Amino acid sequence: MTTRGKIVLGALLVALLYFGINKVVSSGMIFKKAATESVLLNSIELPTATGGSRANVAVPLAPLPSGTHAEKGTPVVWEVMAWNSQMAGMLANGGPRTTQGSTLAANGLDLQIVRQDDVAKMQADLVKNALDLQQNPDTPGLLVSIMGDGLPAFSAVQTQLKKAGTSLQIIPYSVGKSFGEDKLMGPKEWLDNPKAALGKTIACYLRDGDQNIALKWCADNGLKVNPDETTYDPEAVNFLASSDFLVAAEKYIIGKPEQRTKVINGKNTGVQVDVVADAVATWTPGDVNIARQKGGLVNIVSTKDYSNQMPNIMVTTKRWYDAHQKEVEGLITALAIAGDQVKSHPEALERAADISAEVYGDKDKPGAYWLRYYKGVSEADRNGEVVELGGSKAFNFADNLALFGLNDGGTNIYAAVYKTFGDVQSRLYPRELPSYVPLTQMLDLTPLKKLQDKYRGKTLAPAETQQFAADDEIRQNVSKRAWNIEFNTGQSSFTPAAERQLQQLFNDLVVAGRLKVAVHGHTDNVGDSQRNQQLSEDRALAVEHWLEQRSSSAFPTGRVQVYAHGATEPVAPNTTPEGKAKNRRVEIVLGN
Repeated sequence: MTTRGKIVLGALLVALLYFGINKVVSSGMIFKKAATESVLLNSIELPTATGGSRANVAVPLAPLPSGTHAEKGTPVVWEVMAWNSQMAGMLANGGPRTTQGSTLAANGLDLQIVRQDDVAKMQADLVKNALDLQQNPDTPGLLVSIMGDGLPAFSAVQTQLKKAGTSLQIIPYSVGKSFGEDKLMGPKEWLDNPKAALGKTIACYLRDGDQNIALKWCADNGLKVNPDETTYDPEAVNFLASSDFLVAAEKYIIGKPEQRTKVINGKNTGVQVDVVADAVATWTPGDVNIARQKGGLVNIVSTKDYSNQMPNIMVTTKRWYDAHQKEVEGLITALAIAGDQVKSHPEALERAADISAEVYGDKDKPGAYWLRYYKGVSEADRNGEVVELGGSKAFNFADNLALFGLNDGGTNIYAAVYKTFGDVQSRLYPRELPSYVPLTQMLDLTPLKKLQDKYRGKTLAPAETQQFAADDEIRQNVSKRAWNIEFNTGQSSFTPAAERQLQQLFNDLVVAGRLKVAVHGHTDNVGDSQRNQQLSEDRALAVEHWLEQRSSSAFPTGRVQVYAHGATEPVAPNTTPEGKAKNRRVEIVLGN
């Protein structure tokens, strides 16, 4: 065969082989055909994150509730303060009273929402409702919403409820939380120098959430506090008692002085001094009023920093709770559905804000006002200083599982919040609050667990989580405090006495869930300097490991950072045993 013939024959064989293989492949005899064909990808859009590592699950927009009263269902009254954390509850109800098409109507409740800013009146109303229910079980039940960290002080009503034959009971579901709107506002210099607050006076409603913000900031910065609102201590932070959060703001705006007796080291000097409100602990619209009407104060610290401090906690009487388990589960279900709607859809949030305006009844504050400050904004005050105002969040079902520690590997965040501020208030005000009701006597998680089991394995909208970058150091300090955590001599292991301090540290840091934590290890000057440097690092690491092992959810990777200083930064002379003890310390810095 000629060369030309060989080339032609070869080409034919190649062609036959090519088409033959294609036929075999396409037939599926060798390779099975894919279920779908390959496509050219133009772009890939990732789902948006909800402040954490979990992707956002799309929740379809449900029909908004009507404006017509449902006029059926179990009657209940819900007393609320003017507080943006209740947006999910507003939408769930459809109006000041339950409307047709609302989730509460769908779950068999007829709820009347009533504004009540007076905590004492809330307590009195609960006692009256308990007595009314005792006489007539068909009496509409009463739910009351308060700041979660204020519940220890609120639980003082337990004495009166026991006389009525019942006790205080928590609804095991939170509609939302304050996320910035509750705050300590003070002079700008306090940011860089917390000690400038000594000898100054903060206006606030005593023994409640806003004062707790100020108290925690003082404790975290080692500032002495004068709990007696009738005296003035120039070496401590003082308080002006106010009847509510709005009056606290007015005391600063008006600037009217109050006469006090001066005390030093707890002793009455007999000297009378005039004090004014130098700072305010309040929430929206108190912070807005300060900025617009006077200015001069900035955010020192808020619930955006102490992000777990202030969940909205609903309480009732055990008498109503035990007799209405079906209604309790229906309430939780309705609030959970509405929470997803408010978090996912602007239309739902706007409707909730309009309902809030109806409930709160301030003619100069329409729905747009509550919507604006729910989201939180930065505005210039009367003096041109930019200040953050407002800020709240709605909760969904997964957020509640996280709050009460029912998620995998979770921590009961609310239990830590309750104990932290119960201990603080009881210590400062032993006469008004000699003790507080243990949380276990008021909190029954059974209804929440039953719903958790019901929806286990199904796709739920995720809880919001906080992420921390391991290499992102603290740029703005919120607080700095030395902790007397005892270690065995020359070692990084804890003594038995250290457990109490570590537990208190744990609770304090859980409250401040959004802040990064810097653990600084220090030693005295005994021994080799290189050995001390390593020892200070080992001890700081021991604290980090203890926190992370206690709760991986509260202390995710990147939240805690460790620094070692050895003996290079003494706070006292190393010439005495007392001075050396002070230098052997762990300092905790919180910031963002």
